[in-house]
Order: sequence, then C-alpha cells, then structure tokens
Amino acid sequence: MLRLIDANLNRMSEGLRTLEDVARFLLDDATLTAKLKYLRHGLAVEDASLKRNLLSARDSADDVGAFAEADSEAQRQDLPSIVTANARRVEESLRVLEEFAKLPEIMLESARFKQARFALYEIERELTAKILRRQKRIAGLYVIIDTEALRGRDQVEVAKQAISGGAKAIQLRDKNRNKGEILSKARELKALCAQSDVLFIVNDYLDIAIASDADGLHLGQEDLPVSTARQLIPIDRIIGCSTKTIAAALQAQTDGADYVAVGSMYPTASKTDTHVVGLETLHQIREAISIPIVAIGGIDAKNAGEVMAAGADSVAVISAVLGAEDVEEATRQLAQSMEVN
Repeated sequence: MLRLIDANLNRMSEGLRTLEDVARFLLDDATLTAKLKYLRHGLAVEDASLKRNLLSARDSADDVGAFAEADSEAQRQDLPSIVTANARRVEESLRVLEEFAKLPEIMLESARFKQARFALYEIERELTAKILRRQKRIAGLYVIIDTEALRGRDQVEVAKQAISGGAKAIQLRDKNRNKGEILSKARELKALCAQSDVLFIVNDYLDIAIASDADGLHLGQEDLPVSTARQLIPIDRIIGCSTKTIAAALQAQTDGADYVAVGSMYPTASKTDTHVVGLETLHQIREAISIPIVAIGGIDAKNAGEVMAAGADSVAVISAVLGAEDVEEATRQLAQSMEVN
C-alpha cells in the first residue's frame, strides 16, 4: 500500500513541477506559476514518520510498470501536448491518492487531494489557453481594413495586396453594413489569412469573430469589457484592447487581453477626435506590461522605425496603406521600415 502512495505522490509532484516550469520559464506567467507552486507545496507530505515509511517501502528497481512506456508517451507533438499529458498524470495521481487516503491505515487527508484535483482542472485550462493564444502572438505590420477608407474597393482584394506586401495581421473594421454582409466578408478574409499564415482579427463584434472563426477580437474602451469577452470567446482566440494610458493597459492585461493597442502615436487623418499619446507613453506602457503592444495612429514608413524602437511589437495602419494607389508596395515599404530601429 505504501508503495502505491509513494509512487503517486512522486508522479504528482513531478507533473506539477513540469507544469510550473512551463508557466514560469516559457510563459512568464507569475500568477499561474504561483498557483502551481502553492499546489505542489500544499500537497507535500510533512509528517516525518510517514516520509520515512514511504522511502522504506520504495522499490523502483522491481516495479513491474517502471519502464513500461506507451507509444503515446514516447514523444510529444507540441507544448500543449506536454501540458495535457502532465496535467492528466497529476489528476490521475490525485484521484488515486484521494481514494486510498480514505483507508484508516493511510494517514493522509482525502479531501485535500480532491480539492487539488478540481483546482488543477481549471489551472490546466488556463495554461493550455495561454499557450494556444501565445502561438497567435501579434508582431509585425497590422493592417486595418476599414470600410470607410477603402473608397469602394473590395475588402478581400485589398487585404490580399496587403498580405503580399508583408502584413502579418489583418483586422476587419466595418461599422456601416449589416451583420450578414460583414460575416460573409469576414469568412472570406479568414480563409485568405489562413492560406497565408496571417492573423485575422475582427473589430468590435464578438459574434462575427466567433462565427467567422477569426483568430481574435479587438475591442475599444467603449465596447464589450475584455473580461466578459474572455469568458465567451473560445480559449484559443486572442483579444486586443485599445488603450491610451498605463492604467488602462494594465487593466486590459489583468482582464485577459493578449495585446493592447496604444495610440494615437501621431496626429492622424483616420479620426478627427485624435488624442496623441506619443512615444514616451508607449515606452512607459512597454515597461509596465508583458503582453505585446500594437502602436497605432499616424504611423507611416517615415516614423515606423522610431515607434518600434520605443517598444512596440507591431504597428497598425489604415491610411498609410489603404490611402495608397499601390497597396502592396505601400505595405512593403512600411514593413521594411519597421526593421530599421
């Protein structure tokens, strides 16, 4: 009996340490790291007598199952599969410990393992979601396909030209047409972006983002709260949020945003009520948060380099690309200018 308890305690601890290291070193997530560390320490056996008895009962050399490895355990496909495998290992061990701790001769508290198992279910979900969204990390040139700036041109055709020029993310912003028309175009844009390994983001509309299978949703300060959207959108979709201050950026990060848009960097023709925050605010926000920053507002090939140097991971543009006669060439020049910083 003690061999069984010892084996499952070890399996549980090893799995938790693996998950903790993923959260700590690969995701740089202090909150998840702390949760996993607390769980691991809280489940450790503290009774010295029981520890000695467990060590005395250990017989790894003669364990008939010690070196039996299933084919599925021989390799891992990716980081999410590592998380899933280790979470399952811990959860199964916790269930075994929970059951056998109910026996009177086992001096362990069954309820403690049950509580930890349910806590880990949620941590596994959070950890997996973070990893899946990290794979959609925003970087490079972010082109906003704004219907009002298209001058009658087709959204999909313009997006195709922008992608050919080097755009890494396409956002659909359409405040004029009905939802049915927007959804139709969103699905076309999603298919186009998927073919080119480019992120597709929908502005404002959670329902359109979900229905079109978009990679993410972008929200303004007056839109649906990030925390609410995070509860409703699939766990592998990213959420961006427009911000102007350090406080707003920190709140967006706390609420579950995967990136923040900061602007306006410079005066812009795209909005008449522009509030210019400038490069210094961008730099301060970069120091305050860990998620990617998309700089926006008045950015062109002449100033994109200094914006990147100030701390942006990406720059978002409308008129600098959509206002050009040759969208592909304008996009290419912008993308190249971002590399000079």
